[in-house]
Amino acid sequence: MRRIPLKKLSKKLITYVTFISLIGIILLGCSSTKKSKQEIVLYGPNQNTVQDNGSNGNTTTTAHGYSVHNHDSITQNTAELIPIPTEAEDSLAQSGTTAEENEIESQANLDSASPVAEKIVENYLNSEIKEPGGHCLTVSKGRFEQAYKEVYGHLPYQDLPVSMASKFYTPKQVFNSLYASASDVKMEWRSLPEEYRGKGNAGAITYAGMGTLVDTSGIWSGQLKPGALMQVWRYKEDYEKVVQGVDVKKLDPYGHSFIFISYLRDENNEIVGLKIADQGFQSYRPLRPSDYEVWWAVNLSI
Repeated sequence: MRRIPLKKLSKKLITYVTFISLIGIILLGCSSTKKSKQEIVLYGPNQNTVQDNGSNGNTTTTAHGYSVHNHDSITQNTAELIPIPTEAEDSLAQSGTTAEENEIESQANLDSASPVAEKIVENYLNSEIKEPGGHCLTVSKGRFEQAYKEVYGHLPYQDLPVSMASKFYTPKQVFNSLYASASDVKMEWRSLPEEYRGKGNAGAITYAGMGTLVDTSGIWSGQLKPGALMQVWRYKEDYEKVVQGVDVKKLDPYGHSFIFISYLRDENNEIVGLKIADQGFQSYRPLRPSDYEVWWAVNLSI
């Protein structure tokens, strides 16, 4: 057997370790094990322990992601998150001009009756880091919480109606479970109102009486207002399984959570895309109707 010089072996070892590290970085980006997937947004009770330590929203829950993702806890106080630059492969720098941002800001002020929605858009446009990386749920929820706190002086949890409580959960736990689409085969998930399950942020906020639900037809007919929160699913079958209750260990769903900024229209004023704010995964380009099979959104009223 031919011997390899120690110097050459060390060089090869360094090259191999570097290659493995790069593969690890790619896997930790917005990808999943299902073909053509880009983002996993589902949590199950085994991945996300929902706790309730009062009405101020300061929880200390721990979330454990499945697959290759290191999911942050979406039940924590995400309003205090500090944006961290990302070097994700599909995260490109924003190229919008000042004129375009002014147009979006004017549209937000004109169209939205919600001070929280206006604040979400304002914060996004003024942010130096529009693509902070991380998990889409954590980022979108953090933007919502931050805007709510700036407008009302506290997080939304203490304003949740008592009627949201279920047999198993407090109003806050119900809100967080719906927001995260925390599907499970157990009664805890199935005790939540079916009409709001699987709709993520849109379902949770609508159930809390803080906005109006908008379906696919409404979204693509121009009913969205800037600052609306959105939950989408690439495959309808995944969405239906989540709604009915599924063991997340046996499911690798492809969904995404983000915030609507404005419509993109063609020369005939027809809607051809949505400009969004997310963690940097897809916000570098407008979304098209063909990107997802299931679309849900909520126009805020708070």
